Amino acid sequence: MTGYEKVFLDTAPLIYFLDDDANFGQKAKDVFEEILSNGKSIVSSAITCHEYLVFPYRTHNQEKIDVFFEFTGFCGIELIPISANIANIANKAAKIRAEYRDFKAMDSLQLAAAIESGCDVFLTNDKQLKQCSLIKCITLEEWE
Repeated sequence: MTGYEKVFLDTAPLIYFLDDDANFGQKAKDVFEEILSNGKSIVSSAITCHEYLVFPYRTHNQEKIDVFFEFTGFCGIELIPISANIANIANKAAKIRAEYRDFKAMDSLQLAAAIESGCDVFLTNDKQLKQCSLIKCITLEEWE
């Protein structure tokens, strides 16, 4: 894909890669390699950290916890702390949820964090989020 500098990483593509998902694991790997080899930035948020780490903490899987932080550190993925810009992000998320009534709170916060951090693309696998006109939302399947 061309025409982007900064990609916001939603939780699903990260899960697919780190858990080597049978359907999307390889595609996620290919997309991450393309982004990083082209010198583009990857951004995510504390929400992604939270959403990914719940299951490893619940199952006491320290290896998955360590792999998450090693991967984000190795790839230089900036994890946006929601608290740093909470007023702006929460306000933007509320506007998104007002316009897109079926969006969940976490999804709206993720989209708002992506917009506030200046991302060009929101990489997800949630087709519903493609309705958002405030940022280009792309699923793993659509990434070319």
